[in-house]
Amino acid sequence: MDHTFMQSTLRELQVFVRSPRFWATFAAVVLIFTVTGAYGTADRMHAGERLSYWLIVHAVAWGIAILCSVIADVLLRGRIENMLMRMMIGSIASALPIGIALGGIDFAFTGVWSEMDNTLHRALFAMPLCALFCLLTYMAMHQRIAEAAAPTATPSESAPATSIVDRLKPANRGPLLRLSVQDHYTEVVTGGGRELVLLRFADALREACGTPGLQVHRSHWIADAHVESVRRENGKLVILTRDGSRIPVSRSYTDDVRRRFG
Repeated sequence: MDHTFMQSTLRELQVFVRSPRFWATFAAVVLIFTVTGAYGTADRMHAGERLSYWLIVHAVAWGIAILCSVIADVLLRGRIENMLMRMMIGSIASALPIGIALGGIDFAFTGVWSEMDNTLHRALFAMPLCALFCLLTYMAMHQRIAEAAAPTATPSESAPATSIVDRLKPANRGPLLRLSVQDHYTEVVTGGGRELVLLRFADALREACGTPGLQVHRSHWIADAHVESVRRENGKLVILTRDGSRIPVSRSYTDDVRRRFG
């Protein structure tokens, strides 16, 4: 199997494994299904058995859905530009293996093996849930997934002597003004134009070290010379750039921005 494919897949899977928000959501869903005794489990199982059942069901279903979504995201990256669409295809495709897996789990708890029509029924029932799961996952974690999906710079690429401007087409080169995350790309804005570069934002920041500037948001970096003013809009700190753009400032970077730009 292609080494690059494996690396990309593992990087994206690690985003889920290392996300406290993901695990908190998982625990909350399992608890809700256990307490409410969803789908008649309150009548058939005592509390401890219900907890075990729903823990296994959700662990297996979520695991299959995530794996299929990540694999589809990696495999279809060169064919479909939209990340949500790629992940949605994989998530919907996971409905059938989830249906089969649920049949196996029910057999383990009841001793009755489901017929094929019941398996297909489970798969059809799981399909909209898989789509909803994919949508919620994308909304909550797409930036982290995109950063993990971008290739890691080699040592030579991340050396201080290398400038991210060198990656741009000659027509777009010029003084570096700002960087922003755009899906699994980094948008580079210079005095000569703008261009999307397939590079992790963290690596892009290293290649911007030759230009005085500051990261002001997990998705934005701005050169000192490009800052026009700092103002508060709707209770949030915003940087107004010399080209009229408004760059949001994360709360964690507020003190640094005020010290740097006043």
